[in-house]
Amino acid sequence: MESITLEQLTQTFSVCKVPDYADIDIDQPFVFTGRTDEEKSLVCPVALAPENTVSRDDGWKAFRICGQLDFSLIGILAGISGILASNEVGIFAISTYNTDYILTREENFAKAIAVLREAGYMVV
Repeated sequence: MESITLEQLTQTFSVCKVPDYADIDIDQPFVFTGRTDEEKSLVCPVALAPENTVSRDDGWKAFRICGQLDFSLIGILAGISGILASNEVGIFAISTYNTDYILTREENFAKAIAVLREAGYMVV
């Protein structure tokens, strides 16, 4: 495995379904939106979750893969998610142009970090 560094984020996140994005400040750090033909989703720090959520799940912690990942790289997210799955840690993944973010339930975060370190990932 090529050396991959993971950075722990300090925020606690909410995963939300919202009716619209009117009450969301997308210029804040770590505000992720996704829209399909069926829903509008939002992942953001708990303090930024809007009042008008249709459904909301708080208590997610996150880390990101450091550096800008080239689109030709294969299997990075699969490797991380495979390790976590084999250790019974569920994830919620978000991909951006530069990199991937992996969220786990707050109660599983320490375990996730520990098993990834054991597997050779550097976690900062």
